[in-house]
Amino acid sequence: MSFASEFKAFAMKGNVVDLAVGVIIGAAFGKIVDSVVADLIMPIVGAVFGGLDFSQFFIALREIPPGVPETLVELRKAGVPVFAWGNFLTIALNFIILAIIIFVMVKQINRLKREEAAAPAAPAEPPEEVVLLRQIRDSLSK
Repeated sequence: MSFASEFKAFAMKGNVVDLAVGVIIGAAFGKIVDSVVADLIMPIVGAVFGGLDFSQFFIALREIPPGVPETLVELRKAGVPVFAWGNFLTIALNFIILAIIIFVMVKQINRLKREEAAAPAAPAEPPEEVVLLRQIRDSLSK
């Protein structure tokens, strides 16, 4: 087998395609969760704590050059090392929310699978030949 044909056989396996679809959907889902946290949850948390923006909490690890605004983005542009603990807190909160959402989704999917498995399937109608053979058997036994 050539390398190209081996690779084609590998790439066309069901598991690889399923994994690729999962990664793509996961990346899109991650963007949704980032937006939920950044645009919906963190502003509420900031309002509860007095209008704070956690992503702007940092400690400059070197003297700030004159004329550089004291924002995380500007300090990083200026090459000042910063201990960005607020940004870390925001990302950690993103992870926790994502983990909770995935847990709830998996729990619901498992519940639906259990309900589906618990419902007994109606027995299939026997084929016509079996019905005829049973009728013949019953008529002979009389």
